[in-house]
Amino acid sequence: MNQRTAMVEQPATPDWPARMQILAETAQSPALRDYYEHGAPSGDTPMSEVPMVALDFETTGLDADTHSIVSIGLVPFTSERIRCREARHWVVRPVLPLHRESVTYHGITHSEIREAPDLREVLDDLLASLAGRIVVVHFRNIERSFLDRALRWRLEEGIEFPVIDTMELEARWHRQKKPGLWDRLRGRKPASIRLADSRTRYGLPYYAPHHALTDALATAELLQAQLQHHFSPNTPLRDLWH
Repeated sequence: MNQRTAMVEQPATPDWPARMQILAETAQSPALRDYYEHGAPSGDTPMSEVPMVALDFETTGLDADTHSIVSIGLVPFTSERIRCREARHWVVRPVLPLHRESVTYHGITHSEIREAPDLREVLDDLLASLAGRIVVVHFRNIERSFLDRALRWRLEEGIEFPVIDTMELEARWHRQKKPGLWDRLRGRKPASIRLADSRTRYGLPYYAPHHALTDALATAELLQAQLQHHFSPNTPLRDLWH
């Protein structure tokens, strides 16, 4: 989803390759163990060599403890190439009924939900698509928390994974400087770091929001633009991930 307006402070970034190895040794689910065994690139890896996958969820609300994933979109890519043929999109049946308000955002209807599989039925394909790649999202607190809760519900164990957050990158450049007195007197507001507004700053085209696959593609393109404008091909992965 891209209706995300709050940034939440996160703990220090772990040594992800080492963390994934530990998780592989302790995971109980075969699907999770296989995911962790694919590991993660070293933090020293140049961004030009990092395999990535843009991920987006549409959900029934914004609270992972009380709402559910209703669709998943993912797009594998690198800093120079987007692999559209490998993109995936699933509509999945939420644990709880759809909220009327959420339907107005994602447009997924009750009839589509009745025919949809449970997330457990697509989980192996989902984890296989994420394995060995760095997940890229626009506001990591949604995808991380919702996938963790969904797996705890179904597998009785959660999931940890490294992410690059394009919203957090925009916040580095547009939210750290407080507006001056002149800006406040003129009523200037801080720059929006929503997905569509962020894309506009790089001259990227407008995509209708609230479709998981479209938002994943939009996020992949945004990171490519951010890399081109603010980083070099040799920038180490550790400068971007969480």
